[in-house]
Amino acid sequence: MSSKSQMSLRVILTDHLRESRLVNDRLIFAAFFAIILFMIVIVRLVVLQIMEYEYFDSLSDKNHVDIGALPPQRGLIFDRNGVILAENIPTFSLELIPEKVIDIDNTLSNLAMMLSLSADSLTALKQRINKQRRFNRVVVQQLLTEKEVASLSVNLHRFPGVDIVGRLIRHYPHGNLFAHTVGYVGRINERDQETIDEFNYKGTMQIGKTGVERYYEKMLHGIVGHRKIETNVQGRVVRESQGVASLAGDDLFLHLDLNLQRVASNALGDYKGSVVALDPRTGGVLAMVSKPDFDPNDFVTGISKKEYIILRDSTDRPLFDRTLRGYYPPGSTLKPFVALAGLEFGVVDEHTKTFDPGWFILPGQDHRYRCWKDNGHGYVDLKTSIAQSCDVYFYNLANALGIDRMHNFLDLFGFGHRTGIDLPGESKGLSPSRQWKRINRNLSWYPGETLISGIGQGFNQTTPIQLAQAAAILAMRGINTLPQVLLSRRKSGENKMQLQFIVTTNNLAIVDSKNWKIVIDSMVEVVHGEHGTARHIGIKLPFNVAGKTGTAQVFGIKQGEEYDTDGLAKKLHDHALFIAFAPAERPEFVVAIVVENGGSGSKIAAPIARKIIKNYFGMSVNEQSV
Repeated sequence: MSSKSQMSLRVILTDHLRESRLVNDRLIFAAFFAIILFMIVIVRLVVLQIMEYEYFDSLSDKNHVDIGALPPQRGLIFDRNGVILAENIPTFSLELIPEKVIDIDNTLSNLAMMLSLSADSLTALKQRINKQRRFNRVVVQQLLTEKEVASLSVNLHRFPGVDIVGRLIRHYPHGNLFAHTVGYVGRINERDQETIDEFNYKGTMQIGKTGVERYYEKMLHGIVGHRKIETNVQGRVVRESQGVASLAGDDLFLHLDLNLQRVASNALGDYKGSVVALDPRTGGVLAMVSKPDFDPNDFVTGISKKEYIILRDSTDRPLFDRTLRGYYPPGSTLKPFVALAGLEFGVVDEHTKTFDPGWFILPGQDHRYRCWKDNGHGYVDLKTSIAQSCDVYFYNLANALGIDRMHNFLDLFGFGHRTGIDLPGESKGLSPSRQWKRINRNLSWYPGETLISGIGQGFNQTTPIQLAQAAAILAMRGINTLPQVLLSRRKSGENKMQLQFIVTTNNLAIVDSKNWKIVIDSMVEVVHGEHGTARHIGIKLPFNVAGKTGTAQVFGIKQGEEYDTDGLAKKLHDHALFIAFAPAERPEFVVAIVVENGGSGSKIAAPIARKIIKNYFGMSVNEQSV
């Protein structure tokens, strides 16, 4: 072999060895790289399958199938004639689910700019989000305008977890008129979440806060439904499958009468106070006015902090329901009940007379307990004392009865007790006794306190609803029917009405039924008698009205001082009260009126009652004077 051939063979062998070495290096590198990749996969699988299994398992399920709540439609509220008092109107709202929002602060800032949210509103929104569970929807803005819906719709892709949702929200078409009685709904807060069925309220943003809306929340709310929805990893809905439909809440029909409520509110005018009208046969609440009032629609979508503080701190207290919670001395409206006690215990009869010189003095004392009429009424019997509201007669009667017997008898008419009306927040008032003062004041009872209790002053405190109920028991001659707002209800999808049960307690045990007639005839004399304190409201009425005026002092007057309204601030003027029922012989309508600082029950409260009574019985109330 030539040297040239040997050199060529050497070159071939050298190239083959280099290539073989290169291939082996590549195989080793590939194998090593594959091992690394395999190890990474193994580690990742360990993380996914073991360390974070629960998290990704739930996330995977959510990416595949989710259970969407179908909140029920809230039941409607009507008056006795079918006029709607609380309805649901369609609106659009901007809502977000915190756990689906990537950058919550940035998202809120951008949305605030788009919606022109104030700094206070944005702060309140962030606080609300922090208090809610992260999987619950939070409303950013309700009642979106068409312009806002359009602007937000084209930008939603920038905000994961944010949606425009069509909802029905509560609306009260008569505004202030039924603010305290029907009440209002508001956002579910932390306190509500502690008591509600979380499952049944899934997807529901509002709950009854006051009035009928709160008391009958379970009936009105309904039952939540659900649907199965398939979503992708971005949370977008891919497909919906059938679930269980929600069941709307019951529609409620109330005893309240819109027209009567409006007349009562207008008659009370700008005065602070309360009007309650009842049907004593059924206990139905026909009208219930508390003034000042407010617009409940402001609370539905969330009232601003500034606006709420103005309402809360107002000296007029518009948020305070005077009908159920206002404490007022009953004044002379208590006298018919004290008179009935005197008859029942045999302390007086209808012919017993007392001389009224203008004052009363307890034996052995020199303090004068004055009558409202400086010169007195002379000799008066029971009928005259009620008709003319003679204080001295009732000082003498109360002294003869004693505080304990008087307290026990007034207890039969519900004084000092809650009526049990189907509304939240009722107070029980106060009917004093010797035992009450010893327990609550750690003091003895004095004879002079018995005297002023006999004319509805002193420690006596009653609520307007309590006063109306006591008048209803008197009108029905001892039949006590529980006052109630709800007349009937209608379940979702049904036309049949389910009437609310009338609850009647045992009749009062009156020794002589003739005593009822004596007292009621005396109350008729108040309105139709020649010298009755409310005789001016009985003019041209086609039936008899039994009534009683009352004027309750806001503060005490020292011995010998004169009551001068000109020198007193308005808030120190007497309260004006009036109770009445009609027709007196067969009552079907009872009204109780309290006018704060109104002055005279005869001049202020009684004319209000006339307008309300005339409206109820279908007579015109457009009159210049009575």
